[in-house]
Amino acid sequence: MKLRYIALAATIAIPVIITAQQPAAPPTPATPYPWAYPLNPPAPAPNPAAAPPKPDPTLHTVPNSTKKLTQAQVGDGFNPPDWHPEDHPPMPDIVGHGRAPDIRACGFCHLPNAQGKPENASLAGLPAAYIEAQVTDYRNGLRASSEPNMGPPLNMLRLAKVTNEAEVKIAAEYFSKLKYKPWVKVVETKTVAKTRIIQGMHAPIEGTSEPLGTRMLEMPVNTELTELRDSQSSFIAYVPIGAVKRGEALATKANAKTTQCSICHGTGLKGLGNVPFLAGRSPSYLLRQMYDFKSGARHGGYAPLMKGVVDKLTMADMIDLVAYAASLQP
Repeated sequence: MKLRYIALAATIAIPVIITAQQPAAPPTPATPYPWAYPLNPPAPAPNPAAAPPKPDPTLHTVPNSTKKLTQAQVGDGFNPPDWHPEDHPPMPDIVGHGRAPDIRACGFCHLPNAQGKPENASLAGLPAAYIEAQVTDYRNGLRASSEPNMGPPLNMLRLAKVTNEAEVKIAAEYFSKLKYKPWVKVVETKTVAKTRIIQGMHAPIEGTSEPLGTRMLEMPVNTELTELRDSQSSFIAYVPIGAVKRGEALATKANAKTTQCSICHGTGLKGLGNVPFLAGRSPSYLLRQMYDFKSGARHGGYAPLMKGVVDKLTMADMIDLVAYAASLQP
C-alpha cells in the first residue's frame, strides 16, 4: 500500500490509504473433477489510468485459407471468422451474425462448420429436433452444468432465454444438414503435458510433463490455430492406457454397471432417430454430459433414462466409455 497526502482546505494534510487493485481470485471449482470443467483464469482488473490499447493491425492467416484477419476480427462474436467458407453452405444470419446486441452468432462458438470445440458441443449432423429440444431445456431451466462457473454453459443458458423459436429452428436445420468430420484423435498414455486454460479448454505447456492418472485431457493439435478459431484445426484426447478397450466392453457387452450404448445411440454409436450420435465426438463434452446426468444438473426428456445408465459408473468408467466413443469413426 502507498500513502499519499491530499490538501484539505489548503491547510490540513491527512494521509489517505490507496490500496492497489488485487487480481480477482479464480472461482472455487464446484465439482471434484475440475480438470473436466475448465475455468478460465480471471481477467486482470482494468486500470482506469491506463490509455486504451491501440488496435493491433497484425494480420493472421491459417492453412488452406486465403483470408487475412486481425485479432479484432477473429474475436468478433457477431461476425465470426469464416476461414473456410467452402467447407459449408451459406450460413443463415443467426448462425453467421447472430442478433445484436443480445445474441452472438452460433458459428462463433460452435464454428461455421459446426465441428465445435472441447468446451462446447459439436452440432454438425445432429438431428434438428434434438438441437431444438436442448435449447428449450436450457430456456426452461432443465439443463445446466455441474460447474456453475463454467463459461460456455452459462452463455448457452443466457442465449437460450433471448432467442426465439424461429431463430432456433433455422439454426438447428442448418447444423443438422452438415456432415460431421473426424475431429479428435484418441491417444492412450501414462503422462501428459501440463496445461493452461484458454478459451475454456486445456492447452499444453511446451516442455512440461506430469502423470495423467484418472483423467482425460483434450487439447488442440495446434493451440495458435485453435485460438484463431480455425475450423480445420483438430484436437487430441489423452486417455489412460487401456481405456478404449475397457470402454468398448462397457458399451457393447452386457454387464452389471450400465446399459449397452447401442440400444439407444445406434450401431457404431452413429445415432438413432432423434437420439444423438456419439462416435468421434469430443470426449470432454461427452464426459461432462454423463457426469451432469449423474449429478442431477441435467434434466429434460431423456434424463431419467440416462441417469439410470450412469448411476453405477465411476469417473474411471465414464472416461473409458467416452474414450471408446471418441475413437470410433463418425
